[in-house]
Amino acid sequence: MQQTEHLYDQALSLLKQLIATPALSREEDKTASLLEQYFTQNGMVCQRYLNNVWSVNKNFDSAKPCILLNSHHDTVKPNPDYSLDPFAPIEKDGRLFGLGSNDAGGCLVSLIAAFQHFYPADIPFNLVIACTAEEEVSGVNGIEALLSNADFLQTIQEADLKAPEKKWCGIVGEPTQTQLAVAEKGLLVLDVTTQGRAGHAAREEGENAIYKALREIEWFRNYTFDKRSAWLGKVKMTVTAIHTENRQHNVVPASCHYTVDIRFPECYTHPEILAIIQDHIDSEVKPRSFRLKSSGIDVDHPLVAAGIKLGKKPYGSPTSSDKAFMPFPTLKCGPGDSARSHTADEFIYIEEIHEGIEFYIDLLNAVKF
Repeated sequence: MQQTEHLYDQALSLLKQLIATPALSREEDKTASLLEQYFTQNGMVCQRYLNNVWSVNKNFDSAKPCILLNSHHDTVKPNPDYSLDPFAPIEKDGRLFGLGSNDAGGCLVSLIAAFQHFYPADIPFNLVIACTAEEEVSGVNGIEALLSNADFLQTIQEADLKAPEKKWCGIVGEPTQTQLAVAEKGLLVLDVTTQGRAGHAAREEGENAIYKALREIEWFRNYTFDKRSAWLGKVKMTVTAIHTENRQHNVVPASCHYTVDIRFPECYTHPEILAIIQDHIDSEVKPRSFRLKSSGIDVDHPLVAAGIKLGKKPYGSPTSSDKAFMPFPTLKCGPGDSARSHTADEFIYIEEIHEGIEFYIDLLNAVKF
């Protein structure tokens, strides 16, 4: 308990330093340096790639299973309704105010404290901690870049994290009130082009691309996918923009372009969703990206089973995270409340940090592979 109190004091101090150091997405170099300094000063060997800082436990053994501890140190831009200085760590009424305090500073420093606790120990698995950048913008230079970095892979003695014989899993630190987010929806954005034939609006000429597009838009509005997730429900498709390149009122448009926002549960993949859509509409469909995958972890996985043993409940999360970029099972959980994220005068209860450290340590102690 005494060591945990020491870790708590260090974690709170580190969080205050992080709040006081602006780290907007893609501008996290100063907080990355701050984290490097913290690891080094506390006897933990660390490395850095871009603005991502990582470390492995002292007694790393490639024959053992590996658990990745991950959270991010970037923040969104301050909400314009802030009444406090977003970069001033202010303690008041049991709360610590400041940009990034809840999302995801409290999780990050709690994970670091747990890693610090286990760092020198002889444990039945390896711990790899990654403090990463660009999470708030789903950037390419965050966890996605780190997981494919040659130095990182050499450090963890891995050539392929997706290989079925590798026993990898992860804990993603995001504010979930320390409950167990076992699933997240994926995102697929489609740019659709419907072709018609130009003609004069005053005569029965051409083929109106807008009218053709409307029939397809109605399909997007009403179609129901067969599979439904117990955690996240059904696929949701929303047409969010429509336009033509026509600027003349008297010309039947030859083409119409519209955008579809699709949120889908862990029971579907990007290619599966796209294939179903292409079977039902005739227009040209171009996906913007397959990067933001849906994800899920079985409730009988050792990480989830350990959390349930501690009295926590699994649920499906409506928010996205870096889970989407990890090619192995991950559990999202951490101190704080997602409802406070990105709000003005963001805060975390100081006791939540204490509880977060205890929770992560207890969770890792309860994991049985």
